Amino acid sequence: MKTKIVLYILPFLLFVGCNRPAPVAPPDTAAETVKVENLLEKYVIASENQDCAMMESIWSPEEDIMLIGTDRKDRLVGWKVIKRAYLNQFGLVTDTYISVSDQYIRMNADCNTAWFSQVMKYNFIFEGAAQSFEGLRFTGVVTKKADGWKIVQAHLSVPANLNISK
Repeated sequence: MKTKIVLYILPFLLFVGCNRPAPVAPPDTAAETVKVENLLEKYVIASENQDCAMMESIWSPEEDIMLIGTDRKDRLVGWKVIKRAYLNQFGLVTDTYISVSDQYIRMNADCNTAWFSQVMKYNFIFEGAAQSFEGLRFTGVVTKKADGWKIVQAHLSVPANLNISK
């Protein structure tokens, strides 16, 4: 009886012990970085065209995402609040043109989270007068969801001219 049990269990153990999982290809960091670049380009296009539907497609729909604006009180949490802010902005400005420079994107090892920074020149018409923000910094975090990369946290800031030197 013991011999029969050993004869049945031994091949099973050999099969299980020798069965190795198929190797998993490492994530393609360069390809995922390009996808994040494209997401950030969509942000610019959505802002310039005042396209709230496109803006919604690039932000994660969760209620724990965050946008920190240029004003001290501008801490917007949740897509509904962020969307309201974009709609308000779109109602106040026209003829928006944004140029991006100094873009920096880094990816975690699993290629499912990335962080970015970029400098933007933001031109628009407000109350009939041309306005321009130079050196506007846009930073944030994006995560890879089932339907692609989404912004989960972003911060816009305007540099101050403090002239501090050592």
